Amino acid sequence: MSNLLDLAREGGPVMPPMLGLSVATIACGLERAWFWYQLLSKEDKIVHDVLDAVQFSLEEGRAIAEQAQNLPIGRFLLAPLKLRLPTPETFRLAMEAAADKEFVQMRKGDKLLETVVAIAPLLGLLGTVTGLITTFGNLNVGGGGSGEQASAAAAGIGEALIATASGMIVAILA
Repeated sequence: MSNLLDLAREGGPVMPPMLGLSVATIACGLERAWFWYQLLSKEDKIVHDVLDAVQFSLEEGRAIAEQAQNLPIGRFLLAPLKLRLPTPETFRLAMEAAADKEFVQMRKGDKLLETVVAIAPLLGLLGTVTGLITTFGNLNVGGGGSGEQASAAAAGIGEALIATASGMIVAILA
């Protein structure tokens, strides 16, 4: 863990936003994984239960769908079942409207990840530039140079490489 903190410190001024982007990416990924796990693990059972119940009574199917309202499939199936004596056309329209609402929830987080994919490499490139500026600022051209100046120049190159690598890693994760 201390190595990771050392790398973040050595990466220069672009590392705090880079760490923020990586935390946001991981949080978004975990939230989406939980969403899809819940959806996919319970979807089949709810659909089969509702379809089996609807064969005998719309009210039974509606009751099962109401119990599953915390999941997208439950809300999707409940929308047309809440209608009183629907025509096939209104039934279809209710399903389409419910599907549109649920698709919005399914795509939640996409814009954040797209933004991270776009910004992280640019932050890495900015870190490369600031690292190289540090390197050239520490070089004493024509002055002979000492070991201390060489170490300072190497630190600038290290900053550039760390920032570049972290930008690519965060973008790849996103």
